Amino acid sequence: MARKLIIVLANADPNSDEAIGAPLFQASVAASMGHQVEVVCTGGSALILKNGFAAGIHVKAAEARSLYDFIKEAHAAGARFHCFSTGLDTCAMCKNDLITECSGVIGAAHFIEEVMSDDCRVLTY
Repeated sequence: MARKLIIVLANADPNSDEAIGAPLFQASVAASMGHQVEVVCTGGSALILKNGFAAGIHVKAAEARSLYDFIKEAHAAGARFHCFSTGLDTCAMCKNDLITECSGVIGAAHFIEEVMSDDCRVLTY
């Protein structure tokens, strides 16, 4: 049975390739291994879900793929992306600003319900 992994990007600087790249890579790997993966972005990290933002950030200077390419790869592997409702407020965004790979906006009740399940593990960055 697949286990659920929730990766929370709360304190990771969205402009820092090193802070954002590793969790997205881990999301891709876990999803490729058959695990249910959700990436929840909140605070300033929610900017990576804004249309056009992640396309301008590269994980390494010599890396041709953008941060958005890594998001698309994780999504294609099965990872689901969510924006925490407070992330919209923090980043002055609305739902229409979110990339198509974002499955939607979640609130505190949904998040707590998910992390309290027995088969869930949470990584926070």
